[in-house]
Amino acid sequence: MAFLFYCFIILCCVDHRATLGDDQGVPLIAQYFNTKGRYEEVNPHLRRDALAVNRSVLQPPSPQCREIHLTAIVRHGTRYPTARNVKDMQQLHSVVLNNSTGESSRLREILSQWTMWYTEDMDGRLAQKGVEDLKHLAVRLSKLFPSLVSGEKLRGGLIRFTSSSKHRCVNSTLSFKEGLTEMWAIRDVEFGHEVNDALMRFFDQCTRFVQEVDGNRSAVIEVQKFKQGPEIMRVREKIAERLGVPSSFITHDLAEAAFLLCSYEFAVKAVNSPWCQLFDEEDAKVMEYASDLREFWKRGYGHAINSRSSCILFHDLFRRLEKAAGENKSRRQVSEAVTVQIGHADTLLPLLTLLGFFKDTAPLTSTNFASQTQRSFRTSHTMPYAANFLLVLYDCGEGGIRLQPLLNEKPLTFPGLTDQQASIPLYEEVRKHYRDLLNGCDPETECHGVKTPAEV
Repeated sequence: MAFLFYCFIILCCVDHRATLGDDQGVPLIAQYFNTKGRYEEVNPHLRRDALAVNRSVLQPPSPQCREIHLTAIVRHGTRYPTARNVKDMQQLHSVVLNNSTGESSRLREILSQWTMWYTEDMDGRLAQKGVEDLKHLAVRLSKLFPSLVSGEKLRGGLIRFTSSSKHRCVNSTLSFKEGLTEMWAIRDVEFGHEVNDALMRFFDQCTRFVQEVDGNRSAVIEVQKFKQGPEIMRVREKIAERLGVPSSFITHDLAEAAFLLCSYEFAVKAVNSPWCQLFDEEDAKVMEYASDLREFWKRGYGHAINSRSSCILFHDLFRRLEKAAGENKSRRQVSEAVTVQIGHADTLLPLLTLLGFFKDTAPLTSTNFASQTQRSFRTSHTMPYAANFLLVLYDCGEGGIRLQPLLNEKPLTFPGLTDQQASIPLYEEVRKHYRDLLNGCDPETECHGVKTPAEV
């Protein structure tokens, strides 16, 4: 019965693709939704055309350069809330229904027009919007890199797929492949994928990370302090006042549930729901910072093991780049032209941290919210649904083998390289820059050896 209800919900949501052709209907606070944000908020031009690409920002270093390999490490598409989130949403809705004494128009709308339709059996599964996220991404990558992401290479077994075992990742992988096969009208063959949690869910299998950070409340003490601090307290009081319930009823978890209701309604159904009206921009900045603080201390720069847990994925990535560069140098066909690996925000964040991207001068703490408004570590900008980290290897003839990083289809620069090298540096310069990690960062030692957590 639960499964049938879930199918019904998916069918009901198909028409969400009334993709907002302009900015009408986009919540004013949509830019603060952290890892629950739509990909379109990071790339607004996709609101008008989901298949649009900006090839001009991806010009090779010179006309002599040609693309020889692409690795795409991709987060799954838009998903439903987890069972734990749904429980909090249901509790918040119950508090409003049973305790509200207010008369505001937004409260009346919540009570009279909005129905609690989320159920625990959804538990993080891929939504129809998530299917489209990955199908559209596949088509855009084929436009951006037509010599690599091609029907010929797909049929030839030169495009390989790896997924986390979670439903949302497997279904995202299937959706990505479907985007390609539909585009090229390939109906006579199916293309497989590998499920590999050691690579795509390394955080679950890293003993030190699980013990020292994931299962250790003291590792995220800054998050707990911020939840009890003045900024969050003001947000909770404002929500309680707007809902007409006693302020003591709105805990941090329920304030977060209200923020998630706003973000999920928009991400899954493209609806600017009345829940969004409970937050002004300042409130949204506070809620965004609370989430970023958690990501910083659990997946980012807060503890060294957060990023070191991704050593296995780091080495897998560079082994593949090295193999492609070697095959190309010996004038052989690159045997793995494209690698698509689909995982989680928790897959991408530690790897980007290990590589040194989005590192601020000062760490995020419970007391420096006001001074962190211009921070680089901001998941609303970097980690929406379907976020992707791309590495493109070029053969530039006498100009050497070069490597370009992109995040969400936009160029990045490797941190720590000189300005002259940074845009599309020589591959050997990148290897030299990360030589300490390439020569060390042993997954077995990092994850199962005995060390103490260190703050970076």
